[in-house]
Amino acid sequence: MSRSTPTAERAFVLGFDGVPWRLIEQWSDEGELPNFARMREEGAAGILESTQPATTPLAWPSIATGVWPDKHGVYGFQNLSSDYTHEMYTSHDIQQPTLWEQVTPAHVGNVPMTYPAQEIDGTMVTGMMTPSTEKEYTHPPELKTEIESRVPDYEISLDYPDYAGRLDEFETAVDEMLAKRREVMRLQMDEAGDDWELFFFVFTAPDRFQHLVWDMDRLLDHYKKLDDILGEVMAYTDDHDADLYTVSDHGFGPLEELVYVNHILEQDGYLYEQEDEGARGALSSLGISRDRITDALDRVGISEEKIVDTLPRSLVDRVAEQIPGDHALYDVDYERTVAFVHGAGCLYINDTERFDSGVVEPSQVSDLKTELTDLFESVTDDDGEAMLTVFDGDELFPTDDGSPDLIVNGRGVYESRNGLTDEPTGDTGTYAASHGKDGIVLCRGPSIEDGANLRGARVVDIAPTLLHGIGEPVPKNADGRVLFDAFDEDASPAETKVERTTVTQTERGEEVDDDFDDVEDRLKGLGYME
Repeated sequence: MSRSTPTAERAFVLGFDGVPWRLIEQWSDEGELPNFARMREEGAAGILESTQPATTPLAWPSIATGVWPDKHGVYGFQNLSSDYTHEMYTSHDIQQPTLWEQVTPAHVGNVPMTYPAQEIDGTMVTGMMTPSTEKEYTHPPELKTEIESRVPDYEISLDYPDYAGRLDEFETAVDEMLAKRREVMRLQMDEAGDDWELFFFVFTAPDRFQHLVWDMDRLLDHYKKLDDILGEVMAYTDDHDADLYTVSDHGFGPLEELVYVNHILEQDGYLYEQEDEGARGALSSLGISRDRITDALDRVGISEEKIVDTLPRSLVDRVAEQIPGDHALYDVDYERTVAFVHGAGCLYINDTERFDSGVVEPSQVSDLKTELTDLFESVTDDDGEAMLTVFDGDELFPTDDGSPDLIVNGRGVYESRNGLTDEPTGDTGTYAASHGKDGIVLCRGPSIEDGANLRGARVVDIAPTLLHGIGEPVPKNADGRVLFDAFDEDASPAETKVERTTVTQTERGEEVDDDFDDVEDRLKGLGYME
């Protein structure tokens, strides 16, 4: 029967960060995850291909906007400037309107890259990249008081380095974090009542847990908790006649070895470290290093955070350049360096147009990209298997001249890291597993076809599919497509042509000048930063 109105008029996005398709497929087939099994039987499901690189700060904005990073503007956790300094990306850096700016009222919880909170028609509790709960991390601001009352000791994230070698305690801490996050979701459900069109809530616990624990028994126990949350949300969306999209931003898999790509560049003469001469050399000869200075300051009650908060950033950067130690960017001699890797495999050629101390003429960039691709693809393990895979930045990010020149990712059980080291490879230490490209998408609801298999779905396809599914127009510049295979053939979305609309970037407010040192420490604890 033909319908003239959308079958569903509201939608819920339930995010499980870092959940791979193969584990959901296996454990739902075996009856271990009954609610995930119901999602597959009563809806549409399949692999959801992530961004390149497959990381949180790129992928969640792509899910929320329907565009790749060259349009939403986020390439990692830190934005690289022309003078080789960096600052944390925030919600103000996202250049494409998100779902919650297009569909209202909306209630958004714990979505990475949403800090600082936006003034939306609805509620927002910011997620990963929020410095701490001491900040204003909610909209409206008084929602923070509600959380403090109902969810005591609520945390945005854990201090992961504290749990190295203490996996039993870590598992307990993750469980507690998951339970508190669930209470915040329930609080936002109460705040929403029946007055909502979009709900978008993310649980980051599986990603955090899997980085340090890749044991199938422990993982299954954790996934059963996720399955229970899914069952609760399925009941909630049934009560509100809403379509449910359960997604992950990327997959996951075991990790065996780290590959230090900046060392490979240095070994082949493309990158040079600063020599310990002048003030830097004098300090080094006296045994003065970053660690010794910060330890001394800690003993008298002065933290690095206090210094960064109190002094101008430009002064802090100049001082850091003179102090020997692990500063990554500060330890590179850019006046001799041809190329370097920043963030999660983002390689930049040090050209004269982009960087203040560039040494490469723009006309040479193309040939250098070919050289460097050959170099990284020639790196093999003892069995002769390639350890790295390389993508051309111009092909991945065609609309942004400021995008990385190459993306250099680990292949299989290898992960690329950008630290400056003495060896090309290293032990994974506390890290048991890391990201893969195959996440999950499971849809269920009034508009969705029972038992449908989704093939070729990508993170940028979620927003267009959701919008079309509830009768909303899709931005003309969306990179994603509507996944028509997800819809019941008799439902309105299957019979209706996609309506297109022009969108403009929303005013994001002033530059964020918060102290993100705690965020950096948490990212380092997960291996996201050196």
